[in-house]
Amino acid sequence: MASEPLIQLRNVTKTFGNGPTAFQALKGVDMEVNAGDFVAVMGASGSGKSTTMNILGCLDVPTSGEFLFRGHHVEQLGRDQRALLRRRYLGFVFQGFNLLARTTALENVELPLLYRGEDKKERHALGMAALDKVGLADWWDHTPAELSGGQQQRVAIARAIVTHPDVLLADEPTGNLDSERSIEIMELLSDLNRSSGITVLMVTHEPDMAAFARTIVHFKDGLVERIDERAVA
Repeated sequence: MASEPLIQLRNVTKTFGNGPTAFQALKGVDMEVNAGDFVAVMGASGSGKSTTMNILGCLDVPTSGEFLFRGHHVEQLGRDQRALLRRRYLGFVFQGFNLLARTTALENVELPLLYRGEDKKERHALGMAALDKVGLADWWDHTPAELSGGQQQRVAIARAIVTHPDVLLADEPTGNLDSERSIEIMELLSDLNRSSGITVLMVTHEPDMAAFARTIVHFKDGLVERIDERAVA
């Protein structure tokens, strides 16, 4: 018997506003993500991809429909329960890096562990291990201003994986990088996906970046238009 998908969306809708000014961003999205997959989400502005990613990241809730994570109904959880799910199972990478300017790379990476109440020794060990995974162990004491854009994004990825999440959600992770640095970041995400088994969900406008994924989900007008499955090398 095939294992249950890690993530399932069933007829998910999302409406913003009320009455005549209401806008239906999602019109019945069905989507499944298997553990260990690398999924790129594509679509024009207003297609619903960002709204869907916000729901998947437990940053928003559906208006109707079902969102299952490991078989549990996330749409039924309260705000605090969703926050706990984010903290334990999800990691986030953003286009703008979102690093604290006056703290070192290691201190930035340790931040999620601080929120979880880990002691200093454990935070340091896990933070250094995460920096080592992204090839920046020797840069642990540098601030963001002392790092290139590609290095800053690597620190952001280390911060996202330091808690060993099941899912890494990446929102345009190469949007602020040049072509060469973009390829480096995508190769890093691919390697983490293969070596660590972490499930990657990535929003991108760039077909060249989406080509790194095994599954490409195309959104249009609040619906999944089609899903392309790519052969695994």
